[in-house]
Amino acid sequence: MLVLVGYLVVVGTVFGGYALMGGHFGVLFQPVEVLMIGGAALGAFVAGNNGKTIKATMKELPLLLRSTKHNQQLYMDLLALLYELLAKARKDGMMKLESDVESPKESEIFNRYPSIMAEHEVMEFLCDYLRLMVSGNTDAFEIEALMDHEIETIRHEAEVPSHSLARVGDALPALGIVAAVLGVVHALGSANLPPSEMGALIAHAMVGTFLGVLLAYGFVMPLATVINQKVEEGMKVFQCAKVTLLASLNGYAPQLAVEFGRKVLFSTERPTFNELDEHVREVKAR
Repeated sequence: MLVLVGYLVVVGTVFGGYALMGGHFGVLFQPVEVLMIGGAALGAFVAGNNGKTIKATMKELPLLLRSTKHNQQLYMDLLALLYELLAKARKDGMMKLESDVESPKESEIFNRYPSIMAEHEVMEFLCDYLRLMVSGNTDAFEIEALMDHEIETIRHEAEVPSHSLARVGDALPALGIVAAVLGVVHALGSANLPPSEMGALIAHAMVGTFLGVLLAYGFVMPLATVINQKVEEGMKVFQCAKVTLLASLNGYAPQLAVEFGRKVLFSTERPTFNELDEHVREVKAR
């Protein structure tokens, strides 16, 4: 929703300012230049990316209109889930987690946290490393290195849409200049026209530069920024799980292990120690 609000502010201030200075909106209506700039940008996007990137970008764009799912409640559920799993392992032994890890959909513990169950990548990450912990013979340093590599891979894939949109945004001002140059060429090719008509043609040509810059910095580049911010928020889930599991591997009690995980969260979503403790108690009492 903030994306739409931002777009309304951009349009309102730019065109409102133009109206206040006495500008004529008819001059700005140049559908042919919009066609040239938009078509060239779309063509460059398709030509410069593979099928996976195009599909990932198209899938990501509608999600920008939704509010973020990485809120305090999600992190509290993640930490509570990890606490329950690690507490069970500490009390009954790691082998008791095997059934939970191998069949999470049938696990009583996992089913208490539907918000985490809905995050398929997070579930795969958790189950894979819990499975390694159950198997034994795990070295904390090797597990940490493996986690870092996997998180970096997940980050790289998640950033693909933002990089592709940023490249389109970088190209739009130049494509606007292309449209403007073609408009100037058309105006110079009509040198026999009276000055008033020549002036109108040149004004129409300059709209291309205006549109290219406006579309780049007012519309496309902000989308790339929002996707980057969402990626950073999403990575906190994996980093929180990583730090918690590593703390457990290093011998810390479950209550202290989740405290390690809580500390890596952004301050805006980080629950307090008491909030997390109360949440765990509430879930276990259901």
